[in-house]
Amino acid sequence: MSADPSAVPPIEDWNRLLDGKVAVVTGGGAGIGAGIVELFAAHGATVEVAEIDPDRAAAVAQAVTDAGGRVRTHVVDVRTEEGVASLAEAVLDEHGGIDVLVNNVGDYRPQVRFHESDPDSWEEMYRVNLWHVYAVTRAFINPMIERGGGSIVNVHSVEGMRGFPGEPVYASMKAAAAHFTTSLAVGYGRHGIRANGIGVDLTQTPQVDYIRGNEDHEALWEAWAPVGRLGWPADQARVALFLASDMSSYVTGHNIPVDGGTKAGGGWFYSPAAGRFVNRPKGL
Repeated sequence: MSADPSAVPPIEDWNRLLDGKVAVVTGGGAGIGAGIVELFAAHGATVEVAEIDPDRAAAVAQAVTDAGGRVRTHVVDVRTEEGVASLAEAVLDEHGGIDVLVNNVGDYRPQVRFHESDPDSWEEMYRVNLWHVYAVTRAFINPMIERGGGSIVNVHSVEGMRGFPGEPVYASMKAAAAHFTTSLAVGYGRHGIRANGIGVDLTQTPQVDYIRGNEDHEALWEAWAPVGRLGWPADQARVALFLASDMSSYVTGHNIPVDGGTKAGGGWFYSPAAGRFVNRPKGL
């Protein structure tokens, strides 16, 4: 840490907020993850990307390289012990440690509703939404301590910060990721490590497509989100950049909804016409 940890970069350096830093981003090949990778690289970080899909890994590497950034991709599955070990070994052999960790992997794909679910479906949800957050963080936290500290950003969901009628198992795992973040911040702050989370909602990604098949979506945003528009990966990436950089040097233990205001505005409504809970005006 610097002699004056409250110091922030002078305004002329705000376009290089991660200069010289090593950042690891999981699930960095598309969507929010790719947005974070590209923005971090643009701000001077060397980015190490974990991505399960080789085509996506190649695409984000090409995009960053073409823009003059520094990136390496690792085609691994961070839902497995082997994948996490392979990622950590490759990154630490190259750099010795890291400065920023973004746990971005996650997905919402319940096979059935809760009353029809079973331990196999819970395990699948656990691996993709929570287990890897523990495992990847554990793999890098000692090297981060040895390096003098750093920033951890856990990307979860606004559904872990409010009641989610659609899938309580998913919501509980996102809530666990959020509370893990808060507790990690308290436990490791004296080692120079900050930990914060991002609660995502209403963001256009390959996993959650708000546009396809919804031709009139533009007319619905005034009712849908308090900010009146759809979110994009860049919206999440900018918050991740703030949390990763020294601009947030006195911010830790917080989970920030990056949701266009849906948590503040309520989010879920029961529609008698649809016979279910909805969060899209079209379904009311």
